[in-house]
Amino acid sequence: MQSLVAPVHKPMAVELLQEEIRKVCGAFDVEPMAHTDVMAGDVATRRMGLFDTAIVALDARHVQRGAKSIRQDPGEHLFLLIQDEGHCRVEQGERSTRLAPGDMFLVDSVRPSSFVYDGERSSQLSVHMPRAEMLHRFGKTCTDGVAINRQDPLWLAMRAVITKMLTEPGASAQLGEAMLSLLGAYLHGIKTAEPLRPGETLLSRALAMIDRHRADPTFGPGELASRLNVSERMLQRHFRLLGETPSHRLLSRRLELAHAALTQPQATRPAEGIAAIAYDAGFNDLSYFYREFRKKYGSAPGAVARRH
Repeated sequence: MQSLVAPVHKPMAVELLQEEIRKVCGAFDVEPMAHTDVMAGDVATRRMGLFDTAIVALDARHVQRGAKSIRQDPGEHLFLLIQDEGHCRVEQGERSTRLAPGDMFLVDSVRPSSFVYDGERSSQLSVHMPRAEMLHRFGKTCTDGVAINRQDPLWLAMRAVITKMLTEPGASAQLGEAMLSLLGAYLHGIKTAEPLRPGETLLSRALAMIDRHRADPTFGPGELASRLNVSERMLQRHFRLLGETPSHRLLSRRLELAHAALTQPQATRPAEGIAAIAYDAGFNDLSYFYREFRKKYGSAPGAVARRH
């Protein structure tokens, strides 16, 4: 994903960088990666169509806005956060969303929020939208933190308008209105989406997603929570109904996948043997696979294979 702007990372005193962020975005607290008075970063501003926009580059552990900061400085904005380089996990309310380059998240300034970077260099654009006006236009759908799904065609349209506003100095008000119209259409889609049927709870969606992605060794509880737009803690609370954790469920389904492959006729099994079956089932550690398989089935994978 091509960057929208060229990031600037220059040595700055932590207090100075925090002061610049507060001047432009409101009361946020910056925690550097290490105990140091200097970190790499920069804060710049740009007028983009109808909107003031902040360009923030930094290598912090995290930036957060708590209840005390909100009381001191209400802010009254919605920030359309665009991850331009690096990664960030946005936590607001029950949502915990990992942003990769190109991802967008509509942050509500009157709700506590945290932006976790873990020391990875990051560059973000923050498009400032007056909260009262957005509420008047779109209602409460735009509040409390909204992830913009990049699989939605409207994401691509919004990115195109943002790119045009950035590349054309003095971009017209019409482009700003186009951006608001696209955002409004996206929010309307969320508001009018068909309600979930009784069986389509968060837990049932999580279970279906585990079944769909269990063979992917990179798919874990963190990725599952991110795709469901909830925090890992909230996900674990839902899994308590089953008396297990998301990790345990994922492990169990991977073992079942491997067991099913081992009990197939020998002619249909991978020529590479048990190791290939383990890898195909989502395991990337063979000793872990053998240990957990024996725990679940009381026999080694080889013994199960020889019986069939």
